[in-house]
Amino acid sequence: MGASHPLIVFGITGRMGQSLIRALREGSAFALRAAIASPASPRLGQECAAEGPPTGVMITADAAAALKAAASEPGAVAMDFGAVAMDFSVGRAVAAHAQACAQAGVPLLVGATGFDAAARAELERAANKIAVLIAPNTSVGVAVLGELVAQAAAALGESYDVEIAEAHHRTKRDAPSGTALKLGEAVARVRGRSLEEVAVYARYGKDTPAAHGSIGFSVLRAGDIVGEHTVTFAGAGERLEITHRATDRMTFAQGALRAAAWLLGRPAGLYGMQDVLGVQKKHGQ
Repeated sequence: MGASHPLIVFGITGRMGQSLIRALREGSAFALRAAIASPASPRLGQECAAEGPPTGVMITADAAAALKAAASEPGAVAMDFGAVAMDFSVGRAVAAHAQACAQAGVPLLVGATGFDAAARAELERAANKIAVLIAPNTSVGVAVLGELVAQAAAALGESYDVEIAEAHHRTKRDAPSGTALKLGEAVARVRGRSLEEVAVYARYGKDTPAAHGSIGFSVLRAGDIVGEHTVTFAGAGERLEITHRATDRMTFAQGALRAAAWLLGRPAGLYGMQDVLGVQKKHGQ
């Protein structure tokens, strides 16, 4: 992993953190230089790779020190923009990580989901100082899915009912997934509404017909499902379904590294995967 751009990963002990280690072994513009986990992690002080060849990077909970050391590493390319941080931890830690990256001047990719409005506000504040890319799903295919869903919503109009179904492994914490919510937001935005106005997260009982214009969500948590999302547009006499299925978490890792490379040298601001892919924003997105 003799790359020149230092990479800092929050949530290194999780599924995505370990997938990133695998992806870096296959070649990248980055080299892992800091591996950060929760202060309660039993793996603090240990080698960050749970399997395979060692990286030589030990797990720490001191984000500020890790960021400072990685960002000022001798030999880094373009010292002001040479390092990139990725956050694949948990929602409740996002705000603190954003603050630390803003203070260190290190651009941040946020792949963690389930963070609240206060954390979102902190990310927006950080974006005044650094480039912040919020990507609840770093798959290139999912970014295209979002554009297709927006196009379909604009073309079909509100006469079509919309339901979003998603499936993930049994240990995923947040529900619906951040990706499902993002897809719902895309439809609602095209229709000139906020998702909070039209979202239906649960249906129970004998007298709960779907309200016109609502966007329904259904969630499956089972086994080791990597990730599946289907957006259904149902009208009179026909149904359109747009589906993305991920079968290997490496697709997220490779997409994250592609996004990190795109972040290098970007001015402060908020970005998304559509920016990385150069997908022109349309339909009120």
